Amino acid sequence: MAEQFDISAPSMSHHFNVLKQAELVNTRREGQQIFYSLNATVMQEMLVLMMDLFAKNEKPIGETS
Repeated sequence: MAEQFDISAPSMSHHFNVLKQAELVNTRREGQQIFYSLNATVMQEMLVLMMDLFAKNEKPIGETS
């Protein structure tokens, strides 16, 4: 993955560690390899929060003021 983004492996590892600490990704270790996956629960909570935020700021259809 580091090669695809022109970033060093230690730098990629650091960024994944930051995402792990923020609980945005889950990890699974198999031997020396670590597999990362998106923490869908956190993403779902964020989307609900954003939808609520934008819904409060949205004017009903036909309202002009």
